[in-house]
Amino acid sequence: MTATAIAAEEISTVDALVKAINEGRPGDTVRIAAGRFELNAPLAPKQKMTIEGAGPGKTILTAADSWNPGVAGLPDSENPAAYLFSFHKTGGVTISGMTLTGPKLHGAIYCDGCEDLELFNLRVESFLWSGVRTYRMSGFKVHDNEFVDAGGKVKHTGGALYMHYSTDSEFWNNRITKTDGRSNNFFGFKGRKGTRCRFHHNTVDVNFSLEFPFENDSEVEIDHNAFAGVVSIPKYAGGAVVEEGGSFHIHHNRITKSYALEWARNGAEVDHNLFDFSTNDDGGNLISEFGRVVSPGPTDFHDNLIKNPGRGVFWSKGTYDNFRFYNNHVIACTPTRQDGLFGFPPGTDFETIVIRDNIIECAKENPRPLMRNEASYKAVIENNQLVNVSDAESYVNRQTGAKRGPTEPLKFACGVNGEVLVDGWKATPQPGSAAGRTAGDE
Repeated sequence: MTATAIAAEEISTVDALVKAINEGRPGDTVRIAAGRFELNAPLAPKQKMTIEGAGPGKTILTAADSWNPGVAGLPDSENPAAYLFSFHKTGGVTISGMTLTGPKLHGAIYCDGCEDLELFNLRVESFLWSGVRTYRMSGFKVHDNEFVDAGGKVKHTGGALYMHYSTDSEFWNNRITKTDGRSNNFFGFKGRKGTRCRFHHNTVDVNFSLEFPFENDSEVEIDHNAFAGVVSIPKYAGGAVVEEGGSFHIHHNRITKSYALEWARNGAEVDHNLFDFSTNDDGGNLISEFGRVVSPGPTDFHDNLIKNPGRGVFWSKGTYDNFRFYNNHVIACTPTRQDGLFGFPPGTDFETIVIRDNIIECAKENPRPLMRNEASYKAVIENNQLVNVSDAESYVNRQTGAKRGPTEPLKFACGVNGEVLVDGWKATPQPGSAAGRTAGDE
């Protein structure tokens, strides 16, 4: 029987699966029957090969007991042979409809230098390092998948998807979780150097929902996600001063971690988000910047709703200029925090720090200052509605008559398949969704 003939049939044995993929022809479709397939080495798809299982939980690919590559060299050196699928410069591959699991393997899929890889309808579960590990990808599409404990068990820097140098790629309708009892940091989307990438309608319930640090990323859009962890995008000195297209655009997300955004990043825009923090999660600044050098900015932060910032809204150890905070509504009712909501270092160019047209309310029983230090009063502060803000006599806050607070009502659906409806300050799981079922069980 030829490889092409094997590929046209439904695969039901491990030997037939290995032969169909490793010896198949470019463009073959490999259909895998329901069943458990224990592999001893990675599968290597050919160009434009389509690999379809019977569905997650039905078709299960895993490692045989004898396949134990160990973890030597991680995180500094990769082992492409420690994944269920491993391929290089192979374009147009599609993998769907199966569970991929391997508690002794580094991950499910390793791919380097590939175009137009598409991964969907997968359950990626229980790996040591990173569920999906990629380098130098373009046209990468990952959607409608579930990642559970898909990495991060060895060397906490791993994550569900760990991507270096992705361009023109899209990631949507993915659910990323870790099971109870795992205290080590775990990353959802993690990468270096993203260009024209979009992350939308994902639900990520891990420590770091998304981390793209260190590189000069550009035109990265993060929208309509339900994030329970940090969005971390710091770059030395804020990175390149990006003009057209910007670096990161973060909009229409619900973020529930008070330590929400890790800065510095130049050329960023953050708008139309619900920052929905519990009063018990009071340890973070919404934006934190730990560098010690000057970042020229800018960040435009506008039309957001911010509920219960913990330590504050913005804190920077290094100088960050051109921070513009306007048309936001802040309700600060965290009872245990008395810090000023904004803290800028004395060396800041305060003519470029603008706080205007906002509604900022603190609890009557716990008034808080707007600013955290004396130097910060040199910022441009105007036309804000201030309620129970204890240092309101320390600056002019000139009134202009412009609209204060968000310029339009905040209403959008976020998370996997829009499972959470944000309507103003309320975030409601939709009936029938996974979020709705979870809420109903509580």
